[in-house]
Amino acid sequence: MIAMASLLDDHELLGRLVAFNTVSSKPSDPLLDWVCNYLDRPGVRLERVAAGEAGKSNLFAVAGPEDAEGGMTLCGHVDVVPADEPGWSTDPFTLYEEGDRYFARGACDMKGFDCLAINRLAAVDPSTLRRPLAVLLTCDEEVGSLGAKRFAEDPGLISRIPTNVLIGEPTSLRAVRMHKGHMKVRVILRGRSAHTGSPHLGINAVEAAEPVLAAIRTMREQLAHEPSENAVCFPRVPYSVLAVARIQGGQAVNVIPDLCELDVGLRLMPERLGDEVFEALKHAIEQAADSAAEVDVTMVNENPPMLTSEEAPLHRRLCHLLGQTSSAGVSFASDGGWLNRAGMSCVLFGPGNIEVAHRPDEYLPKDEFHRGGEVLDQLISEICIEV
Repeated sequence: MIAMASLLDDHELLGRLVAFNTVSSKPSDPLLDWVCNYLDRPGVRLERVAAGEAGKSNLFAVAGPEDAEGGMTLCGHVDVVPADEPGWSTDPFTLYEEGDRYFARGACDMKGFDCLAINRLAAVDPSTLRRPLAVLLTCDEEVGSLGAKRFAEDPGLISRIPTNVLIGEPTSLRAVRMHKGHMKVRVILRGRSAHTGSPHLGINAVEAAEPVLAAIRTMREQLAHEPSENAVCFPRVPYSVLAVARIQGGQAVNVIPDLCELDVGLRLMPERLGDEVFEALKHAIEQAADSAAEVDVTMVNENPPMLTSEEAPLHRRLCHLLGQTSSAGVSFASDGGWLNRAGMSCVLFGPGNIEVAHRPDEYLPKDEFHRGGEVLDQLISEICIEV
């Protein structure tokens, strides 16, 4: 690795990145503008790709030979969850250092890894790369991996970065080759309003939800008892999860409610097909619903599961570096679901613990941050230079 004169150290760069308020409801392009300027140097090819809403795009930067196979892509999302909780001890968008931790919104999830990836590409001498090294930064991961979905659906884009993808979700520096999917389903029950003094004139949409809830409970129990070849990698919850997360209906105590909405979440084991489970859930709900009420079941969003072979070269190499002897899975979704579906071989690896993300005083352990950088240096050397 060759240090450039303008290169910030990892700590300084982390401070710059967390200072951008990239909550998913806000544009993330200002951060990418800054990163483009930071990485703009001879031998680095930069491309921005619009990803839907104004102010939202994906960025990929590639160095090394264009026609060589292999190489590695370092992937991270730049959006963060809101920081409106009252429990913050300091400004969530100003990096704060205390003891062995860095505190800020996104420090753990996942600007810590973004920083390491950006600085590794900024520091490498492109002429030493015998295989390409890429950094892919996505938007809107926290609201359904929308940026990664748009990227993965374009074969022309997918073909321009290495298919070995290291995604920097906080895994406490473990190599993770699988995760559950996350599907959001909305159930709308429509009845007919009436005065509660004349209930026979109405159709109560809230009461019509009772058999629907029972059907969902039945399917939840079925999913929980399904055998899974990957259960050992999810020791805490070794099964698919189906949960009713929100119910809304009714306007006033003296009005028969004509509408009831249910939001349902599905976290599927990696080997399960989302479309298949959704159709089974939809059929069960439609069969259970009160025939007097109309029912509409729609898939609002899907983050596919990720499942990479234990023998995938990137997974094997990373496990060897870490001294890790067993496969690991996580119950949260990532951009890896869509990239995996597009044919990329994805492994999650990053500093920090997901259990402290999405909370006040989110933090990143300094030792994991520094160790993560060392591991990336070694991987880049082995995969992109010493081949």
